[in-house]
Amino acid sequence: MAWRDSRRNRSRLLLFVSSIILGIAALVAIQSFSENLRDDIDNQAKTLLGADLGIYTNQSVTKPMQKILHNLGGRQAREYYFASMILFPKNNGSRLVQIRALQGNYPFYGAIETTPATASQTFRSGRNALVDKTVLLQFNARPGDSVKIGNLTFKIVGELNKIPGQTGIAASMAPAVYIPMQYLDQTGLMQKGSRINYRFYYQFPAKTDVDKLVKRIEPQLEKDGLSYETIASKKENTGKAFSDLTRFLTLVGFIALLLGCVGVASAVHIYVKEKIQTIAILRCLGTQSKQAFYIYLIQILAMGMLGSIIGVILGTLVQRVLPVVLADFLPVDITVSISWKAILLGIGTGLFISFLFALLPLVSIRNISPLNTLRVSFETEKLQPDVWRWAVYGLIIFFILGFAALQMDTLKQAAYFTGGLLVAFLVLAGIASLFIWLVRRFFPVSWSYLWRQSIANLYRPNNQTLILIVAIGLGTGLIATLFFIQNLLIGQVTLSGSGNQPNMVLFDIQTNQKDQVAALAKQYKLPLMQQVPIVTMRLEGVNGRTDGDVRKDSTLRVPKWAFTREYRVTYRDTLISSEKIAKGKWHGTITGLNDTIYVSLDENFAERIKVKLGDTLLFNVQGAPVQTIVGSFRKVDWNRIQSNFLVLFPKGILEEAPQFHVIATQVRSNKNSADFQRALVTRFPNVSVIDLALILTTLDDILSKIAFVIRFMAGFSIATGILVLIGSVLISKFQRIQESVLLRTLGASRRQILIITALEYFFLGALAAATGLTLAIGGSWALARYSFEIPFTPAWLPIIILFTAVTLLTVFIGLFNSRSILNRPPLEVLRSEVV
Repeated sequence: MAWRDSRRNRSRLLLFVSSIILGIAALVAIQSFSENLRDDIDNQAKTLLGADLGIYTNQSVTKPMQKILHNLGGRQAREYYFASMILFPKNNGSRLVQIRALQGNYPFYGAIETTPATASQTFRSGRNALVDKTVLLQFNARPGDSVKIGNLTFKIVGELNKIPGQTGIAASMAPAVYIPMQYLDQTGLMQKGSRINYRFYYQFPAKTDVDKLVKRIEPQLEKDGLSYETIASKKENTGKAFSDLTRFLTLVGFIALLLGCVGVASAVHIYVKEKIQTIAILRCLGTQSKQAFYIYLIQILAMGMLGSIIGVILGTLVQRVLPVVLADFLPVDITVSISWKAILLGIGTGLFISFLFALLPLVSIRNISPLNTLRVSFETEKLQPDVWRWAVYGLIIFFILGFAALQMDTLKQAAYFTGGLLVAFLVLAGIASLFIWLVRRFFPVSWSYLWRQSIANLYRPNNQTLILIVAIGLGTGLIATLFFIQNLLIGQVTLSGSGNQPNMVLFDIQTNQKDQVAALAKQYKLPLMQQVPIVTMRLEGVNGRTDGDVRKDSTLRVPKWAFTREYRVTYRDTLISSEKIAKGKWHGTITGLNDTIYVSLDENFAERIKVKLGDTLLFNVQGAPVQTIVGSFRKVDWNRIQSNFLVLFPKGILEEAPQFHVIATQVRSNKNSADFQRALVTRFPNVSVIDLALILTTLDDILSKIAFVIRFMAGFSIATGILVLIGSVLISKFQRIQESVLLRTLGASRRQILIITALEYFFLGALAAATGLTLAIGGSWALARYSFEIPFTPAWLPIIILFTAVTLLTVFIGLFNSRSILNRPPLEVLRSEVV
């Protein structure tokens, strides 16, 4: 019976198939990609680390620790890296890069990828360098040219393509230059205050238990502030990082699936309304209500299976595109293979959502009585409310919550996600319902017939106002929110370098160079906007409790990392424009060594290390103990290019401590910047420059790549929304054929019906777009204010463009689907579509 009944309606049943195809495709593609990524991380973990063990620190290693590290045995290699300027003598171009000095045959697994390939080994044998390919391209340099690093000039023997564990994003943010370790001291770049990272790599015999070996020295490593990484921990950490990425992408794809679910519910709802008379006739012939229910459930499940299979096939093809889209974010080479687990999950999910969301209208079939055969000719039967519908609503919410919980770390996060979706749906549905009520309540009776007819279509029986606003509004809102946040972040960084803000920062300036660098800046007519001394120190005690106390007693509130990190602080007697006192009192100066030293902490940092006003902090200032009291908390605007610090000392105590200096200035043109940087690198090679214009360019490139990835996945939601729109309009067309034919029979012209249709879909598209954009603006404002804590001003041109595009697309689809009514005689349409 299900097969026979479907013969006249298969084209309509296929409408809801299209609603779930893209959602299933997104899930299958992401799940397959996730499995392949996890397998490749496991298989390539050795090449990600490049060794069996890596030990890291950002401070000089003590002689006792050097002995411990040396005695670990195995093959050993060292790498020191830090930020510094380089100069190309060929064209006097300069750039801030990451200098990596290498000793030994690291990497032991994998390779430093270069062009030519032999350069990764030949550069070690002389005063040679490997330079990142993007830097060579930027300054029109090539292998055979030279590059000046500090006081030495190196020959470029190859271009650097990729280093172990590095992603394309990391390479664009911090392009690397490799040099042999034996020349590092001669460059003159390792000076007091230089922030150098030290890495020690080891390769052990095959049967060595590396985890057991490193556990033996772990207490000494923690005491000296060293961290370590093994192949197992590298695998775990990398897998976790990209597990978060795939979870996020899965949730984005899940939104597309939920939009498809809305389409399924809508399509089946209209389909069941059309079948009321057929079901009533079957009831008259003796069919039980549950048999009628099963007839149409079988049809829906068959179509759901078809849609799931198509979605699985499409998802398997899409997974081949994902590694290309995400290439800049991945540290491993992805092997594309079919995941049967993802395929079975896709088919199962498609069948389940077809069943679950079709239940909403199908449960009402049980309430259709034989009396409907008489009533249907004279009135539209309103399907009776059913307690089972509320049970279905509960199942839907439970399904969304359960799926989200599988992708998130905690049930609380899943509840927030589910609640957010529920609020978005309720807001969209509420606005649509309010609009329908307002149109009905304040109907413009004085307007012309064409306008009245098109507006009446928005609230008449079988209208699609609610479903279109929810589906298209949610998809539009998602894309618009992503666009707003991306522009918000880029705009905020751009703003920080505009106006009177510094756009160039000079750092690693030694005390004996401070006046000379300042004089050079004045020579090039650059204002000295900030001159800041910086002192490095370590925290040794909080309220009398030391690092050792915290390790012995896990109940103490202070985190271990508070004692192992290096602090870079400054001293001054006044606050600057990017900070203000949030709590307590600022003490700007002390008059003698016996005075109480009150320090000011960034309020977020104070919260992380669990200290409050009046607590005592003991600092080790390069060998000298300094006892302080927390006198105030500051609210710091870290988005601005300012000399912001976690810990701020008053004047009068640190002036004689070993220190280096930072100068912030502002350049007016690219030529002025290039000329000054060239002179600075030539005279002071140890001084590094942060050029904000270059950072903005790099940041824009990175955010564009991230936005492309997110939009690629969000595109599934928009495409699904469009398919739901097409399906809804097609179903609506079936409902309106008799009305349109009646208008044609009564003398309505083709032009009049065209105008009525166009106006109706214009109102639908405009309201859907406006609702989605309003939701996006509200959500973006909330994120900007409460998450990023920055002002939000929407860009109105993209809003207008997106509003216009969605509205016109809706009108186009509505007119396109009405062509059969407009282009053919009424009697022919009635025979083909109705009879």
